[in-house]
Amino acid sequence: MENKKMCVWKRGGYFFIATLLGAGPFSSHVYAGTDHDQFNSVTTELNNDVSQQKSKRITGTVIDDTGLPVIGANVVQKGTTNGIITDVDGHFSLEIPEDATLEISYIGYLTQSIPVGNKSSFQITLREDTQKLDEVVVVGFGTQKKVNLTGAVSSVSSETFEGRSVSNVAQALQGAMPGLNIQQTQGYLDSSPSINIRGVGTIGEGSDGSPLVLIDGMEGDMNRLNPQDIESVSVLKDAAASSIYGSRAPFGVILITTKKGKSGKMSVNYNNSLRWSKSINMPKTADSYTFATYFNEAATNAGRAGHFSPERLQKIKDFMDGKITGGIDPDPSNPSRWADLYDKGYGNTDWIGLIFDETVFSHEHNLSVSGGSEKIQMYASVNYLGQDGYIRLNPENNQRVATNLKVTSKFNDYISLNYNVRFNQIDYEKPTYLTDGLFSNLSRQSWPTLIAYDPNGYLYEYATHALRLRDGGRNTKKTNETTQQLNMVIEPIKGWKIIGDVNYQLYHERVHEDIQKVYNHDVNGEPYHATLGGANSSVSEYNKATKYLNINAYTEYAKELAGHNFKVMAGVQSEQLWQDEIDAYRLGIIVPGTNVINGTSGNDSDGKSVPPTVSGALDKWATAGFFGRLNYDYKGRYLFEANLRYDGTSRYRSDQRWRWFPSVSLGWNMANEEFFSPLSEYISTFKLRGSYGLLGNQNTKVWYPTYLTMPIGSSNSAWLINGNQQNTSSAPGLISMTMGWETVKTANVGFDANALNNRLGVSLEWFTRKTEDMIGPAPEMPVILGTAVPKTNNTSLRTNGWELNVTWRDRLKNGLGYNVAFNLSDARTEILEYPNHTGTVTGYYSGKEMGEIWGFETIGIAKTQEEMDAHLASLPNGGQTTMGNNWAAGDIMYRDLNNDGKIDWGNSTKEDLGDMKVIGNETPRYMFGLNLGLDYKGFDVSVFFQGIMKRDYFTGSSDFWGASSLWSSTFYEQHMDYFRANENHPLGANLNGYYPRPVFDSGKNKHAQTRYLLNAAYIRLKNLSIGYTLPQTWTNKLKLQNLRVYVTGENLWTGTGLTDLFDPETISTDPAGMMKYPLSAVYSFGLSVTY
Repeated sequence: MENKKMCVWKRGGYFFIATLLGAGPFSSHVYAGTDHDQFNSVTTELNNDVSQQKSKRITGTVIDDTGLPVIGANVVQKGTTNGIITDVDGHFSLEIPEDATLEISYIGYLTQSIPVGNKSSFQITLREDTQKLDEVVVVGFGTQKKVNLTGAVSSVSSETFEGRSVSNVAQALQGAMPGLNIQQTQGYLDSSPSINIRGVGTIGEGSDGSPLVLIDGMEGDMNRLNPQDIESVSVLKDAAASSIYGSRAPFGVILITTKKGKSGKMSVNYNNSLRWSKSINMPKTADSYTFATYFNEAATNAGRAGHFSPERLQKIKDFMDGKITGGIDPDPSNPSRWADLYDKGYGNTDWIGLIFDETVFSHEHNLSVSGGSEKIQMYASVNYLGQDGYIRLNPENNQRVATNLKVTSKFNDYISLNYNVRFNQIDYEKPTYLTDGLFSNLSRQSWPTLIAYDPNGYLYEYATHALRLRDGGRNTKKTNETTQQLNMVIEPIKGWKIIGDVNYQLYHERVHEDIQKVYNHDVNGEPYHATLGGANSSVSEYNKATKYLNINAYTEYAKELAGHNFKVMAGVQSEQLWQDEIDAYRLGIIVPGTNVINGTSGNDSDGKSVPPTVSGALDKWATAGFFGRLNYDYKGRYLFEANLRYDGTSRYRSDQRWRWFPSVSLGWNMANEEFFSPLSEYISTFKLRGSYGLLGNQNTKVWYPTYLTMPIGSSNSAWLINGNQQNTSSAPGLISMTMGWETVKTANVGFDANALNNRLGVSLEWFTRKTEDMIGPAPEMPVILGTAVPKTNNTSLRTNGWELNVTWRDRLKNGLGYNVAFNLSDARTEILEYPNHTGTVTGYYSGKEMGEIWGFETIGIAKTQEEMDAHLASLPNGGQTTMGNNWAAGDIMYRDLNNDGKIDWGNSTKEDLGDMKVIGNETPRYMFGLNLGLDYKGFDVSVFFQGIMKRDYFTGSSDFWGASSLWSSTFYEQHMDYFRANENHPLGANLNGYYPRPVFDSGKNKHAQTRYLLNAAYIRLKNLSIGYTLPQTWTNKLKLQNLRVYVTGENLWTGTGLTDLFDPETISTDPAGMMKYPLSAVYSFGLSVTY
C-alpha cells in the first residue's frame, strides 16, 4: 500500500511542484511522448486491407509496475492508425485483425509490442524508461544522446511552431530557449528580428556577432523557411558545442532540421490560418486646439511670441465644433492657391488614423505529403503566406511561397542516399515613401492643424507626405532562393560510416523603385506640380545574384569495449560564395506607369540632362577547414569530448589565413554511479559538465578588410575641360598589415538533472566568453604621417552570464495532461581593453559595462518660482547655468553630486565627472519565457509569456519629450501630462505633471537624468492557443485520420511601465527612441486535417 501511495503521488500529485517552479515554455500542443499522437486520441481509419482480414474485438487493461492503471496510454495496431487510448481505469477496447500486433506507449515508459494471436483479453504492464536512452539532439555533423552531452546545447521540437500565427521562424523562437536572444526590430512586413546567442559578442569595427544558422547542415536564412517544415531546432552555445564549425561559428550555431518522410501509409495534411492583425503601441493624435495651445506655450516659455494667434486659435476651435469648414483659406496674396498650411491652417486631422488602417488581414495555407516504404520515404510540402500591411493610402503587401521536397532512400544495408530541394520566393511591395523618414515626418511635420484634403476634396501635399505616400511611386522587392542538398552515407562495416554532403544554393534579388511626380490642386481644382518633397521622377533597379557551394566529407567510427564507448570523427569542409551586383538609376519618367529604365528621359524636372548612375560589382569569398572530434564515455558515467578544427579563410592575407581552434569538455553523470542507486528510482540524470574552447571570428562585414582599392569618381572633378567634369582618382588610405582574426575564448559549466520518471527536468549553465583582438580605434601617431592612422586589433571584452531551464510534464488520473516550462537567462558584458585617448566615459573605455547610461540625479520639478530660486541659491558657484538659463517653475532641479556649488558635466572623464553618474543600463537583463499548457479529452490549451525583467532606457528624442523646436516638435495625447501652474490654463493646472514645462529651442530639462530613466522591462502574452481535436469516431466517418480546429492570438497583452509611445521590444532599434512601424496583435482561426 505504501508503494502504491508513493506511485500515485509520483504520477498525479506533482502539481504543487510545478507551481513552486513558476513555469516554463511549452508547446502549443501537449503530447505525452515523442510521438505526435501521444497525450491525444489516436485517430482511426480502417484501411481496405484491414477490413478484408478476419477481425475481432479485444479488451484489456494497462497498468504500471505497481499495479496502478495507466490513463491515456496509446494502444495502436502497429503499422496503422487504428487505435484508442485507455480510460481512467486503464481499460481499452479495440477491433483488430487476429494476425495484428498491438503497440502500447506512454510518456516515461518503454513502448511494448504484443502479438494478438488468439487472445481476446490482455493485462499489460508498462515498465518505466528512466533513462530515455533513445532521446537524441542534433549537434555539429551528427546527433548525440542528450544524456551524454557535455556542451551547452538547447533544443526545441516542431511543437514550438504549431499553432503560431507568425510570419517567420525567428518570431516563433523568441523566448523559447535560454540564451537565444531574439529582438523585434520593426513591424514592417519584411522585417526580421535581430538574433544573438548569450549577449554581445563583439564591438569590433566591421565585425559581425551573429550566430551561424544551418538548415539541414547548410548555411541559410531561417526566416525564408516554412516554419511548419521544421522538425527540430538545436542551439549550440559554447565553444565545445560549436567549435566543430570553426571560425564561421564563434558566437554560436542554430541548427535547424527539417521534416522527412516516414515509412508507412501515405498521409496528406492541410492546415490553414486566417489572421486579423491590429497595431499596438501607436501614439494618439492630440486635437488641434490642444496642440496649438501647447506650441504657443513652448514658444512663450522660450521668450517668443506664440505661432498661433488668438484669431487662429478661435478659428481652430470653430472648425472642431463644426461651425466652419475648409481648414484652409485661399492665399490673400495669390488667391488661386491655398494659403501656407503651417501659418494659416486651422484643420483637425488625425494623421495616424488617416494613413494607417486599424485592422488588416493575412492568411497562410500549408499542404504536406509524407510516407513511403522501408527502402524509400518522401516528404513534400507547399506553403503560402499572404500579408497586408497597415498603410491605408497606398497598401503594401507581402507574399511568401515555399516548397520543399525531401527524399530519403536506402539502397541496401551499406548505402543510403538523401536528396532535398527547397524553393522559396518572397514578394514585398510598398509605397516608395514608406520609410523610417515617414514616421519622423508624421511626428514633427504632420501638425493636426494641417488639412489632409483641401476644401475641394483633393488630397493635399504640404510636408506631410500623405500625397507622396499615395501617388509618389512603388517599391517592389522580389527574392527567390533555390537550395539543393545531396547526402550519401556509406557504412561498409557496422559502426564505421563515410558521409558526403554537397550543398548548392542560388539566390536572386531584384529591387525596383520608381518615384513619381505628385500634383496638388489649386483653389479652382486645377492640378499643379507639387515640389516640396522633390521635383524629379526617377526609376532605379538593383539586382543581386549569389551562388553558394558547400562540400563536406567526413567519416566516423563508433566502438564499445566492455563499457568503454568510443566515437571518432574526422573530415574536411569547404565553402565558396560568388556574388554579382548591378545598380542603375535614371531621372525622368516619360509616361507614368511605364516605370522602367528605358522609359525615362534622363532629364530632371527643368529639362536639364543628368547622367544616369550605374554601378556593379563581382565578389567572392572562400573558406576551408579540417576538423575532428573524439567522444568517450564509460557506462554513461564519465564523459569526454574533444574537438579540433584547422580553418582558413580568403578574407585575410596569407600569413594570417589559417588558425587552429581546439575545444575540450568533460561530464560526470552521478546518476549512473553505484553509490547513487538508492536515488535512481527518483533521479535518472544528475550530471555535471564543463567545457573550454578557442574560436576565431572571420565574419567581417567587409569581405576583405585587409585590402584597399583606389577611390575613383565618374565626372566629379572640381574643374572643367572642354566644359565637362572629368573622372578622378585619389590615393587610398593606409592599412595595418597585422590586422587579423578576432579570437573568442569560452568557458562553460553546466548541470543537468531529470527526476520523477523524467517528468521534471532542470538545466543550469554558467559561462564566460572573452573576445580578444577586436578592431578598435587607431593608435595615435604624429600628424606628419599625412593621412589617417590605420586601425588594428587592439580591443577586447568579456561577457559573463547564466541560464536556467526548468520543465515539468505529467498526466493526472482523470486524464488531464499538463506541462510547464520556464527559462531564464542573464548576461553582462564588460569592455576590458579599448583605446580611449580622451578618457571620456560616454563612449567606450576600458572597464566600461556595456549599456551604461550616464546622467544626472533629478531632485524634481520646481512647482513654484520660489522653489527654483531656493535651489539655485544652494548652488553659489554657477547654479545650473551650464545646463541652460531662464530657470523657472516647471523646470528640472538637478542634484549637486560633487558638492562644488554648480551643476555640470566636468570633463566627462573618470577623473572629472562633474555631477554625472551611471544612472542605469540599457542591456536587457533576466530574459525569460514561460509556457503553460494542458489537454483534456481532445481539447488543448497553451499559453506562452515572454519578457525581460530588467532594462533601463533613456532617449532625448522629440517623440518622447514633445517640445523641441517649432519645426522639430511632437505632441501626442501622451504628452499632455506636463507641468502647468496657471489655474486658468485652457487645459487646466497640473502641478504634478510628468513632463516639465515645454520650452522651444532648449534642452535644459532634457538631459539624461534619473526622473526620465524609463523602465523598459516587460512581460508579454506572446501566444494563446485553444484547439479541439475531433473524436476518432467522427473522423472515421469522414474518412480522415485527424481533424483539429483552433484559435490563436499573438501579442495579446503587454505589462510594462514604459510609456505607450513606444513598444518595449523595438524601443532601442534604429531609429532609436522614435515612432516606428508598429508590431501587431494577431487573432487567427484555423484548421488542420490529415487524410
